[in-house]
Amino acid sequence: MTALLDTLSALPRVRLAHLPTPVEPLDRLRAHLGAAPRLWIKRDDCTGLGFGGNKVRKLELLLAEALAQGADAVVTGGVVQSNHIRQTAAAAAKLGLECHLAVMTGRVPHVDPDYDETGNILLDRLFGASCVMLDWRADRNAVIGGLIDELKARGRTPYMVPYGGSNALGAAGFVLAVVELLAQARTLGVRFSHVVHASGSAGTQAGLAVGLAALAPDTELIGLDIDAEPERVRRDVERVAHDTAALLGAADALRGRPITVVPGYAGDGYGLPTAGMIEAVRLGARLEGLVLDPVYSGKGFAGIIDLVRQGRFGADDNVVFWHTGGAPALFAYRSLFG
Repeated sequence: MTALLDTLSALPRVRLAHLPTPVEPLDRLRAHLGAAPRLWIKRDDCTGLGFGGNKVRKLELLLAEALAQGADAVVTGGVVQSNHIRQTAAAAAKLGLECHLAVMTGRVPHVDPDYDETGNILLDRLFGASCVMLDWRADRNAVIGGLIDELKARGRTPYMVPYGGSNALGAAGFVLAVVELLAQARTLGVRFSHVVHASGSAGTQAGLAVGLAALAPDTELIGLDIDAEPERVRRDVERVAHDTAALLGAADALRGRPITVVPGYAGDGYGLPTAGMIEAVRLGARLEGLVLDPVYSGKGFAGIIDLVRQGRFGADDNVVFWHTGGAPALFAYRSLFG
């Protein structure tokens, strides 16, 4: 444990997030559900930068590497309502870096008329990012490669931020997040038995998996698939988790520990509404004053509500839902909640 903490503390990091994010009880939701376990929420929607969200934790490490390499521009990609590219654009603005985004359109069908102009994409442009729009079926890697080549031809030094910030270095931000959560648990005088969250691009769950395996092995981590591709997500989490553990010298901690990605909460596909998500967003707002997004945290919240209703947790359990943020996307789906 000491060696891991020393390795984490030695990682170069640029401070971008408001940390620690709060841990709060969900007592009104618990009462509404008649729930036996104690329910909590980890508020990574409160990381501050650019409307907050979990990706800022990854960007603190990734952009420290970028600055160490002398980068003066960053390049990344994502869909129109991507929380990742919005937080990357905000971080680049904060650090004085050019930001170039490959923005994929058309992945989510039957959307509100101004889906491509509001929410996250509006903020991307407000933060000064240059947005290259492309069909989501196009070769996004080729587009990103072209952006990098163009920047180099102009004499710039670009840094490629991986999709979702989800490589070993980015995921290490969530090993640090486990250290933060465990310190809060000690202050609260509780032991968190389960951590539950929406899982998509793999880096968040991978970092949590490594951190909990090494520092709190009795805590169960439950990822909830929001991509309608649970096996692909599980494989990605497993790969990034092992890369992260190797980076931090903690490979032994993962041996024999399964990666859990629960299917059933994505509905017909990524970004497509479900009845459970709509109920969860409304319950979070009306019972706890929470803003959840329809793509990630709303489906994740629907998942934890369903698991509670199934009796998945015991009376002595303290269950944490990790709110990964995403509030701006709510405005792109406003017809669901009007």
